[in-house]
Amino acid sequence: MASSFEFEAELRANTGKGDARRLRHSGLIPAIIYGGSADPVSITLVHHKVEKALQNEAVYAHILDVKVNGTVEKVILKAMQRHPSRPIIMHMDFQRVSESDKVKVHVPLHFINEAVSVGVKKGGSVSHTAVEVEVSCLPQRLPEFIEVDLTNLDVGQSIHLSDLSIPAGVELVALAHGSDLNIVTIHAARGGESQG
Repeated sequence: MASSFEFEAELRANTGKGDARRLRHSGLIPAIIYGGSADPVSITLVHHKVEKALQNEAVYAHILDVKVNGTVEKVILKAMQRHPSRPIIMHMDFQRVSESDKVKVHVPLHFINEAVSVGVKKGGSVSHTAVEVEVSCLPQRLPEFIEVDLTNLDVGQSIHLSDLSIPAGVELVALAHGSDLNIVTIHAARGGESQG
């Protein structure tokens, strides 16, 4: 269960709104690690280091190492609160993972060959209805992203979850619940119909 992202964290003794506000004011992010057989742990992270790491979208769909006072916790980023108007991360939730337990994670979709797709060449326009999908898998099987190839997509056609090429051992949560969602469609250009 390799990880290419490591966060340094400190244990947080005090909790509560006042303490959280004080931490954010001094450039720290209050956070929590929970799950597994251990008790939840309140921690703090350095804001500017986290902000830099988050520029890589892979952080959102990766096993992360959070180093707390010398001990490394294997986690996934489960939730993050941002300030509504300022570029500040207010709080982060990390969930512990183990190699033997499946995790549910939102993984980004990478749309490729959009400009050269059959429908776009005919003047159609691409409409994305999803930019990520929720997957369930063992941590070591977690894909960084799922590729969606639009090469053969024609005007009026869509790609659904069931059309995606999913790595072995990975399950799409929506499909498992019987929901085959549409994720991308090519519509005819307005004002005229594309001839096929």
